Amino acid sequence: MTGRLYGVGLGPGDPELVTVKAARLIGAADVVAFHAARHGRSVARSLAEPYLRPGQVEELLVYPVTTETTDHPGGYQGAIDEFYSSAAERLAAHLDAGRDVVVLAEGDPFFYGSYMHMHKRLAHRYPTEVVPGVTSVSGAAAVLGRPLVERDEVLTVLPGTLPTEELAAWLETADSAAVMKLGRTFPAVRDAFAVAGVLDRAWYVERATTDRERVLPLADVDPATVPYFSLALLPSELTGPGNDAPDLAAVLPAAPAAPVAPASSPAAPGEAWEPVHPVAAPEAGAGAPMPAPGRQGGGGSVTVVGLGPGARWWTTPETAAALAEADDLVGYGPYLDRVASNPRQVKHPSDNRVEAERAAAALALARTGRRVAVVSSGDPGVFAMAAAVLEVAAADFPDVPVRVLPGITAAQAVASRIGAPLGHDFCILSLSDVLKPFDVVLDRLRHAAAADLVVAIYNPRSRARPQQLFDARAALLEVRSPDTVVVVGRDVGGPEESVTVTTLGQFDPGTVDMRCLVMVGSTQTRVTPSGQVYTSRSYPGRAQQA
Repeated sequence: MTGRLYGVGLGPGDPELVTVKAARLIGAADVVAFHAARHGRSVARSLAEPYLRPGQVEELLVYPVTTETTDHPGGYQGAIDEFYSSAAERLAAHLDAGRDVVVLAEGDPFFYGSYMHMHKRLAHRYPTEVVPGVTSVSGAAAVLGRPLVERDEVLTVLPGTLPTEELAAWLETADSAAVMKLGRTFPAVRDAFAVAGVLDRAWYVERATTDRERVLPLADVDPATVPYFSLALLPSELTGPGNDAPDLAAVLPAAPAAPVAPASSPAAPGEAWEPVHPVAAPEAGAGAPMPAPGRQGGGGSVTVVGLGPGARWWTTPETAAALAEADDLVGYGPYLDRVASNPRQVKHPSDNRVEAERAAAALALARTGRRVAVVSSGDPGVFAMAAAVLEVAAADFPDVPVRVLPGITAAQAVASRIGAPLGHDFCILSLSDVLKPFDVVLDRLRHAAAADLVVAIYNPRSRARPQQLFDARAALLEVRSPDTVVVVGRDVGGPEESVTVTTLGQFDPGTVDMRCLVMVGSTQTRVTPSGQVYTSRSYPGRAQQA
C-alpha cells in the first residue's frame, strides 16, 4: 500500500478562505510539503500553520534559482527541471513507505501553481487528489468589488512575462483580463496596458484578502513597490465605471512599501514573506524504512553545513535547504539531535572525536549516489567538519563533490549579545591540544596578545583539560593589563544562555566549561555605562574612519 498524494489549495492569503476539506487533509497528513525561494520562507506554510499538528514531517522544497543566473549545464530551465525531479523523488520516498503527502499551494494548485510540477511527475504513480482553492484572480475581484465578466463575456488570464507587444494585442481585444506574475515585470505590463489604450480603466491589486492588501489604479503604482503577489485587472466595461469608481486606495489600509520581489519565473510562486518555523518530528524508530538506493549513474555529493550556535533562527535558509534535500545526515550525535527527524532520511550519529572517520563515512555514502549533509554547530569551517571532510576527500575521494555552507559562529553570537567586541581586528584560537601541542597554543596566544588583537577562545576548558585555561590566563597577563575586558558567553542561543563581563585580573577560569566561549579584549575594548562592550574601530593617533 502506498501513500496518497494531495495537492491542496489554500486560497489567496486570507486564512479564512482555506476550505474545510483543505484544513482537514492538512491536519491528517503524515507529510506536509511546501515550496520556497532560497530565503526559506513560505506563504503557503504560514497559511497552513493553524492546521498543522505536532509530529508531522515537513518537506521544505527550496528552488535552486528564481531570477538569478545559474551555471547549470541546462541553464535556468535545466536547473528548475532537475529541482522538480529531485523534489518529486523526495515525496515519492514517503509515498512508497505508505505515508500520505499534502503539497501546499497558495491559491489553486492548478492555477500557475508549483504543485502541478509534482502532479505531472507523481500522479500516474500514486493515488492522487487535488483540492481546489480560491484563486488570486477571484480574491482580487472581490477586493476590487467589480465582477470579472457577465453574460457571454470572456475572461482572459495572461502572464506578465509575455512580450509587451503580445500582451498589448491580447488586452486590445479582451472583454475582461487579469495579468499575473508581476514583480519586476510590472513596467512592461503597464506599458502594454497603455499601448492597448486601456490603462485608464485598469486596476492593481496587491496581496488580495490579506492585512497587507493594497488597491490602486494601475497608472498610479510605483514600480519599485510591486511584489510578486500582485496582479493587474481589467474589468469589463459592462460591470461598472472605470477610474470614476470610488478611490479604493483611500478607504482600504495601505500596505507598507514591500521589497521588490523576483521577476516571474517557475520558481516565483514559492516567494514568500512569512517566517517558517519547522515542526520537529519524532525520531524514526526501529521500524523506520531502509535507506533508498543510490542514484543510478552517481550524482551523490557531500554538503558540510553549520547549524549556528544553538537557536533555530540562527540556521541560515541555505543550510535549511541543504538539510531538507539530504538523504543522509552525518555528524556528532548532539548536533544531529538539533535537526528535526524525517523518516525519508537516515541519521548517522558518532562521537565527537572521530572526525576523519565521520568524513570518510560521509564521502563513501556520497560515492554510492547519496546526497549527504555533514552537520556541524556554528560555522563548519571554524574548528569543525569542513576541513576534515576536504582533507579526507583530497586524499581518498577526489571524485566526490564537496561544498561548504557558512554558518553563524559562536564568536559572532556571543559578540552580538554583548555589543561589538569584534569591531576591530581579532583572532579565533582553540585551547584544545588534541591535534596540536599546548606549547604551540600558548605561543600563539602570547603573540596574539602582543599584537593587541581581540582573542576569541574556543574549547576553553574541559574535564580532560582543567588547567589549560588557567595557564592561558597567566600567559595573557604577561602581556596584557589586568584591566583588559573579558567576556564569557555560556550556551548562547540555548536555554541556559548567559553572558558575563569581567576583567582579565578578576576572571576565574574555574567557572568555565566547554559550553562557554571566552573573549579577551584588546587595549581598545571598552564597556559602556549600560554594560555593552565594543572595540573601537580607530586606534590612538589615527583619525576615526567611516
